[in-house]
Amino acid sequence: MEVAEEIEIATVGGGICGLATALALHRKGLRSVVLERSESLRATGAGITIRTNGWRALDELGVASKLRQTAMPLQGARDVCLNTGKQREIPLGGGETRCLKRMDLITALAESLPRGTIRLGCQALSVRLDSSTSSPSLHLQNGSSIKAKVLIGCDGTNSVVADFLDLKPSKLFSLSEVRGFTMYPSGHNFGNQFVQVMGDKCTVGRIPIHNKLVYWFVTQKVMYGRGGLEVPKDPELIRQLTLEAIKDFPSEMIDMISNSDTESLSKSRLRYRSPWDILVGNFRKGSVTVAGDAMHPMGPFLAQGGAVGIEDSIVIARCLAHKLAENYDKKSRARDIMVMKVEEALDNYVKERRMRLVLLSTQSYIAGLLHQDSGLVKFVCIILMTALFSDMNRHTRYDCGSL
Repeated sequence: MEVAEEIEIATVGGGICGLATALALHRKGLRSVVLERSESLRATGAGITIRTNGWRALDELGVASKLRQTAMPLQGARDVCLNTGKQREIPLGGGETRCLKRMDLITALAESLPRGTIRLGCQALSVRLDSSTSSPSLHLQNGSSIKAKVLIGCDGTNSVVADFLDLKPSKLFSLSEVRGFTMYPSGHNFGNQFVQVMGDKCTVGRIPIHNKLVYWFVTQKVMYGRGGLEVPKDPELIRQLTLEAIKDFPSEMIDMISNSDTESLSKSRLRYRSPWDILVGNFRKGSVTVAGDAMHPMGPFLAQGGAVGIEDSIVIARCLAHKLAENYDKKSRARDIMVMKVEEALDNYVKERRMRLVLLSTQSYIAGLLHQDSGLVKFVCIILMTALFSDMNRHTRYDCGSL
C-alpha cells in the first residue's frame, strides 16, 4: 500500500483564490502546496473586474503594482435601455476600478510563488479524516494520497472539499453568460467607461482593459425547452448563438462580438450560494475549510466574486500565522503545529468572513433576481435593494486588513 505524502498546508485548486491563498501564506512564512487538476494554469471567463477592496488585497499580496500596468482605471459607468435609449449613470463609488485579463492575474500570482508550490495534474477525488491523527487525507485521481495538517478548498463551485464539509450545493440562476475579448488594432474610441445595454431578454456589457482591448459579456435569460439548458462549448457556436440573441442591439455591440477573439469565448450558467446557507453553513471541519467560489459562489452583478476570494486569502493566512506563532519559534513551528491552534485559526477566519459574505451574497442574489425576473418580483427586488443597500458601493470600501 502506497504511503501518503505528508504536507503542512495543502490548497486544492489553482485558480485565483487558490494561488492568492498560497501567496498570502508565503508572505507570512508558511509553506503550502497548490494542487491543480489541469495540466496547465487556465483562466476561464476572459476578464475580471477588480474594485477598490480587491486592489487593497492585491497590494497586500505585492502584485498590484505590476497588474496596474496592464489595465486602465475606469472613470465612469452607465446603463442604457435598449427599448427607450434612456441612459443612467452608475456610480463607481470612488476609489479604483480596473478590468484585468484573468490570465494576467493568475500569472502574476503564480510567478510570485516559490518554485515547486504549484503541482499540476493533481485532481482531488475525495477527502477523509485520518482516524488516528484527525488530519485530513486527500485522495487524488492518480491513486496517490496526501495527508495535510491544514486543507483549504479553493476548488470552485463543484468543490470536493465543500462536499466533505457537507455544504449545500450551489444553485443556478435562470441566467447564462457569454464572455470574451475583442482586440482593436488601431485603438477603440470607447474611452475608459463601462457601458451596459439592457434589453428584455439579455444585457450586453463592455469594459475596456486598455486602449486596444475590450472585455465584454452577454447575460441572457435561460429559455427552458428547445435545448435552452444546454451550454455549448464550441466557440463558433457560442458566437453565432450570441449574435442571434443580440441582433436588435447597437451595431457597435454586434461588430464587437463578431470580431471577438475566438479562443477567449466561453459560456456558463450563473451560480450562487443562498445567503441563508452562508449564514448557517459549517465552513470548518477539523483542520479543513474552504475559500473563494467553493465557499461563496455569487453572480457577477457586483463585480466582487474574485476580489472577495482574494480577501479570503488574506484573512485565512493572517489567522493561521497568528495562531501558529503563539508559543512557537520559527524553527519549531513546522514540527509542532497543534490541531487545536489550527482549528482556532480557521474558526476565527470563518467568523471574520461570515457576515461580510452574507451581506454581499444577499445583494448579489437580489441583483440576480432583478436580471432574471420581471413584473411583481422585479418590483419587490427593487424595493428590497433600495431599502437594504442604499449605499450600493459600500462593499468597495471594505478593508480586509493587512497580512
